Amino acid sequence: MRGSNQFAASSTGVVYIHSSPAALCPHVQWALADALGARADLRWSPTLDDQLSASVEWTGPVGTAGALAAALRPWSLLRFEVTEDPSEGVDGMRYCHVPGLGLWQGTTNAVGDVVVGEQRLRAILAGGADVGGEIRRALGTAWDEALEPFRFGGAGAEVTWLHRYVS
Repeated sequence: MRGSNQFAASSTGVVYIHSSPAALCPHVQWALADALGARADLRWSPTLDDQLSASVEWTGPVGTAGALAAALRPWSLLRFEVTEDPSEGVDGMRYCHVPGLGLWQGTTNAVGDVVVGEQRLRAILAGGADVGGEIRRALGTAWDEALEPFRFGGAGAEVTWLHRYVS
């Protein structure tokens, strides 16, 4: 930390690959390694849909979660989540990708709740469309519902720490 009133320079988070075809696994590892500037040795486990899953904890500059999600996004068959923990002066983030739904991102607070900001809520209300549906979209409800069956496998899976130098 540079000074007491400076924003955090680094953060931590987790990449959860909930479901990947076996042929994509090396590409996922290469993409994560490229985004982190560090080797990504993932331990893959079978999933309930006969694909593979893995998770890895990371340390890096604030904003790394966005870079990791962007690196994984090109593979439309992946189911994944990338989280970035909140740090001093910086909100947390969560990115979720589900085939057919695409990529969702949301801001999170210290306990992991998705936070929908005032201006976003005002825009939803002013839009006059399906307010409930727009709020569910802002909260990522469809993504959570699609990923929930895959999340149980993460508890017993091995976790590997990746570190990226922060200057």
